[in-house]
Amino acid sequence: KLFASEADFPNLANPAQISFDNKGRLWVSVMPSYPHWRIGDPKPQDKLIIYEDTDGDGKADKETIFADDLHLPIGFEFTPEGVVVSQTGSLVLLKDTDGDDRYDEKVVLLNGFSTHDTHHNISAFTCDPSGGIIMCEGIFLFSNVETSRGAVRGTNGGLYRYDTNRRELIRYVQAPLPNPWGFVFDKYGRGFGQVAADYLWVKPGMVKPQYNVATRLPSIITSNKMRPGSGSEIVASRHFPEEAQGDLLICNTIGFLGAKQHRFVEKETSISGEYVQDLFQSDDLNFRPVDLEFAPDGSLYVADWHNLLIGHMQHSARDPLRDIKHGRIYRITYPSRPLVKSAEVAGASIDVLLENLKLPEYRTRYRTRRELRGRDASEVLPKLKKWVAALDGEESDYERYKLEALWVSQGYGQADEVLIQDLLKAKDHKVRAAAVQTLRFSNSSSLDKVALMKKAAQDEKGLVRLESIVSASWLPKEQGLEVLTDIEGSEKTKDLQGVIKNAKASLNKTGGSGGSDKLQVPEHLTRNKNLRKSYLSGNKIYDEEGNCATCHQHDGNGLPDVGFPPLSKSEWVNGNEERLIKITLHGLIGPITVKGKDYPGQVPMTSFKQLSDKEIADVLTYVRNSFGNKAKPITPKQVAQVRKETKDQQGFYQADQLLKEHPMEKK
Repeated sequence: KLFASEADFPNLANPAQISFDNKGRLWVSVMPSYPHWRIGDPKPQDKLIIYEDTDGDGKADKETIFADDLHLPIGFEFTPEGVVVSQTGSLVLLKDTDGDDRYDEKVVLLNGFSTHDTHHNISAFTCDPSGGIIMCEGIFLFSNVETSRGAVRGTNGGLYRYDTNRRELIRYVQAPLPNPWGFVFDKYGRGFGQVAADYLWVKPGMVKPQYNVATRLPSIITSNKMRPGSGSEIVASRHFPEEAQGDLLICNTIGFLGAKQHRFVEKETSISGEYVQDLFQSDDLNFRPVDLEFAPDGSLYVADWHNLLIGHMQHSARDPLRDIKHGRIYRITYPSRPLVKSAEVAGASIDVLLENLKLPEYRTRYRTRRELRGRDASEVLPKLKKWVAALDGEESDYERYKLEALWVSQGYGQADEVLIQDLLKAKDHKVRAAAVQTLRFSNSSSLDKVALMKKAAQDEKGLVRLESIVSASWLPKEQGLEVLTDIEGSEKTKDLQGVIKNAKASLNKTGGSGGSDKLQVPEHLTRNKNLRKSYLSGNKIYDEEGNCATCHQHDGNGLPDVGFPPLSKSEWVNGNEERLIKITLHGLIGPITVKGKDYPGQVPMTSFKQLSDKEIADVLTYVRNSFGNKAKPITPKQVAQVRKETKDQQGFYQADQLLKEHPMEKK
């Protein structure tokens, strides 16, 4: 059902992120100035807005403008001091010092984040279990952020972690992440990241980054892939069915307009996903779901950017058809199950807050830990110890409750050493792995991190071993190498030698594998030096974000479930050269049949006539001889001839137009 829209609240235009505060109110960042502000225009008036349902009918009836002088607030998160917000190249703290729900003090925390491609700006803020703010940054950006602890630099995509206690920024992950508009943690503190065309298991890439050395992250989606994804959430609400608990929900904004549900499947040293269902879908082509979050009552809220045009690749940044007036928030419930009684969080006693940590709802525990971080540590930590001591060891979630307590103590920068050592020996390996991660961030001088990580690296469970290897890369060089040298070649870590190699390279600052494999040139192209060069050049062009791999994927299989056809063994790829060159030069829109499957073609293949004749020839040679294809290479001369003959072509081609000019070959 509709919770709020621009019809009742004209300020609700282009919502980008939503989040509930500790009082249970929905905050929304809106950015009608997207994709950029043009010099000479009035200053941007993007907003941070609070919506409330004061009469309990499931619809917003009160709007409060917290800030109305922002520019591209593409990420925000609450802290005890105020609201931390992304502001193009800066990270700022907005404070409400008089309690009137409108900010009156702005503090610039950090400067130097890259901004030249605005939809890749630091965004999609979320907190890890201890309160560190995780910020996503997309590919193409080069950030140089000066901090009190030295410069932090990022290149071509990755994640940052900002510790609000220590005012410390670190590069959390260095990976080629196009459009990373979502990051979530499960109940064991395991992180999962969203990019344009995939969902990723980030742990192998959390080895301490080196400048400009990227690590490719493994996908968790095994079927029903889509692109581009924006906004995700893990089901943890008693209002939703039991069989859905722990499942991953992923929004998609082009092709498939809705959210898909995947079930996590744990493997020895990785986690993958198994497609379950489409949770919701719209036939309104302007519907653009961009964020999800569970409310205190267990219902699920969806932000709808609502725009005819989306993205930079398909449309001009200054296209007048960009919609800067519409935006909706939807609320999803499961009618046959009761809503959850909202827990008391804001202003609750410490005893009540500690009991909240037992509740099944992840977002309630999330907000509870946030509330506790705003209380005095000298009052909370003694009560926390008593609470842990009083836990029933026979409860099925006993170890997870203790893990919650550990995270609370870590949130004050005082991770409980007794709990760390205790949970490193937990029965549940997921808890053991979480304890290793906490050990990594602990600033304790009394814990023997080397010995503890060595032991964890020999754990019977691969995910614990993986966690210890990643954590060792963050130790001082000599200590980290001691851990890695001790386990290198061990039978228990033979499946993790690639991660060990990257961890050692990080400590030695010698580069790394980057996780990529050396490209094999097909044998029939190796006999000709020029064709070999053309193929290798074509591979680079294909893999650049915004060209081919974005939609058709690195394996050439496309994303058929959301309307992007495969290139592998496609008659359109392997057939008539002139037809294929025309598509590449001028683009394609509308219905098309590929390998017997009909595609609506609502999202166009964009024109690539900005590429040179040689570049187009190279990439088409690559495509026609990869993914199981084997066809005649394309030459720059052919491209130049077609470019000349079609110079008067206006707009995209239609499939039927091309087939009229170049009928499909008979098999």
